[in-house]
Amino acid sequence: MTDTLTDPLTDLDADARVRADDRGHVFHSWSAQALIDPLPVAGGAGASFWDYAGHTYLDFSSQLVNLNLGHQHPDLVAAIQQQAGRLATIQPALANDVRGELARRISEVAPDGFGKVFFTNGGADANENAVRMARAFTGKRKVLAMYRSYHGNTSTAIALTGDPRRWANEPSDGSVAHFFGPYPYRSPFHATTPEEETARALEHLEQTIVLEGAQTIAAIIIETIVGTNGVLVPPPGYLAGVRELCDRYGIVYIADEVMVGFGRIGEWFAFQAFDVVPDLITFAKGVNSGYVPLGGVVISDRIAAHFDTVSFQGGLTYSGHPLACAAGVATFEVFERDGILERVRDLGSRVVEPRLREIARRHPSVGDVRGRGLFWAIELVKDAETREPLVPFNASGQDAAPVAAVAAACKKAGVWPFTHFNRVHVAPPLIIDEADLVRGLDVIDTALHAADEYV
Repeated sequence: MTDTLTDPLTDLDADARVRADDRGHVFHSWSAQALIDPLPVAGGAGASFWDYAGHTYLDFSSQLVNLNLGHQHPDLVAAIQQQAGRLATIQPALANDVRGELARRISEVAPDGFGKVFFTNGGADANENAVRMARAFTGKRKVLAMYRSYHGNTSTAIALTGDPRRWANEPSDGSVAHFFGPYPYRSPFHATTPEEETARALEHLEQTIVLEGAQTIAAIIIETIVGTNGVLVPPPGYLAGVRELCDRYGIVYIADEVMVGFGRIGEWFAFQAFDVVPDLITFAKGVNSGYVPLGGVVISDRIAAHFDTVSFQGGLTYSGHPLACAAGVATFEVFERDGILERVRDLGSRVVEPRLREIARRHPSVGDVRGRGLFWAIELVKDAETREPLVPFNASGQDAAPVAAVAAACKKAGVWPFTHFNRVHVAPPLIIDEADLVRGLDVIDTALHAADEYV
């Protein structure tokens, strides 16, 4: 898809108005309010967006890895407009055509035996409700989640989260225990091969199950590919091993596909690339590129049947909102018409991976590159031998300056990056032109010289 934009007009008066309203009245998430200065965005198209000062940015983060079909996709916009003209909203207790159609389409691309979809407003409440289903189905309470994870900001989802965003919100749901997932580059198990990492990570998980008490554990929730916390692709056999442990100990396996579902790695759901089938699948983001908030849980028939005669104690006023579902139906049509899954696999293997391998060879600050499709991480280090991170874990302020310098260099060159801790993530919209994809990688390549100075 080619960006349908001309040179954006400069409007400094509008820039000042937007800044004043934002700084005066908007309370931003995950931020110290006086220490931020959000960029006023005037518009966007395709893989780019622009500000009121005339600067255009190639969106190499898909905003928050949710804008899979890019800014202002005409098919999604038209679907929302048409639905708004026909039926803008309806309560979830009533049947609705686009809600039912989207649920059917999601079920059709899920594995066999997943016939029902529960809609939510986003990823956090998808995970929240998946856990609620697992607890009701098993009659058990405890949930296991990885330390390197992010599952959302509702009370149970933030308890599941392993990264530092959990700390300030404790205690929340006390029935959560964390474990170490596989991370071959920084193996917590001192493994030297991917196979060894898999074996030792599964042994650790089984020990955790035994010590926490299998009879107390309702579910294990795993981001199929860990997202914000590292783009950690599971080594061969790991997810299949998790599935076997869940079967053996009577535990529900929840696949968090909020970030990697709907094409991010070239599959409808990322777990489909790893020969494994979970019990519950959570989704959001790419299901309709966030044009209207939407998430949900795809439920295996075995668990759905439990609620045939037992009421599910959960619900949301805007569950399956018609405007959101209309954009979701249009998303399926675009994916199928334009071969989105195929082009993501092609661009990832033919363009992104070889270029990132080349970048890693040339930059002493690059310790590791990893990913699939259009979802990659560049891990930055001070020392390739010791693998000391370029910035400390959970760095902020001056401690984070080296990675901030890389991000600033990218933005100056017209690319909006996704950075987290000591990593630069590559996650552009799935409709990005190949030329723009190459240009973005070129900009990152140049910007990494700022990190090399700290090696």
